[in-house]
Amino acid sequence: MKTMTVVFMMVSGALLGSPGAVAEERPMGFFVTSAGPGKGGDLGGLEGADAHCQKLAAAAGAGNRQWRAYLSTEEPDKRGVSARQRIGNGPWYNAHGVLIAANLTDLHLYNRTITLETALDENGHRVKGRYDKPNEHDILTGTQDDGMAYFPDEQDHTCSNWTSSGDGSAQVGHHDRHGGGNTSWTSAHPSRGCSQEALTRTGGAGYFYCFAAD
Repeated sequence: MKTMTVVFMMVSGALLGSPGAVAEERPMGFFVTSAGPGKGGDLGGLEGADAHCQKLAAAAGAGNRQWRAYLSTEEPDKRGVSARQRIGNGPWYNAHGVLIAANLTDLHLYNRTITLETALDENGHRVKGRYDKPNEHDILTGTQDDGMAYFPDEQDHTCSNWTSSGDGSAQVGHHDRHGGGNTSWTSAHPSRGCSQEALTRTGGAGYFYCFAAD
């Protein structure tokens, strides 16, 4: 009788799965940074931003993956580097194992899964939204709604390619999908400047999205 009970429990565990098994099958591949470098829009360029993602992921136990910041850049005579082309092909799960997107099309064209409840930081904590105090829902992206970089124009959309903590501006998305008449998680409006204080006044804290590109 004891043998049958043990076998039943083993089979049941295999069928239902365990939290550890789920974590292995759905490793974190997406998060909002819990903190920025602290210099506003100056992230040390793409390299510095990627390193910040990697550092936060490692501290959360996910440093074995290749992490990239979801940020675009600008060039004077051509389209710059596009955020969507830096982050691999998916799928991406948040820290709680919730599917954020299966692929790039799902992430941009059809996405309804990035919300206040799912756009968590690397530790699985909720990031403050429009109706929290302080409001921190502005997420740096420098990108258009489809994840592509801007063509050259008169505006600064990337805080001088993520090197300015003063003059300039950055396009931001809303991780909570609220505010400003634009619910895009990628491209809601420009910031009021590139300093930490300017980003705070706009409704953010200098956070950005990180994706596992492997």
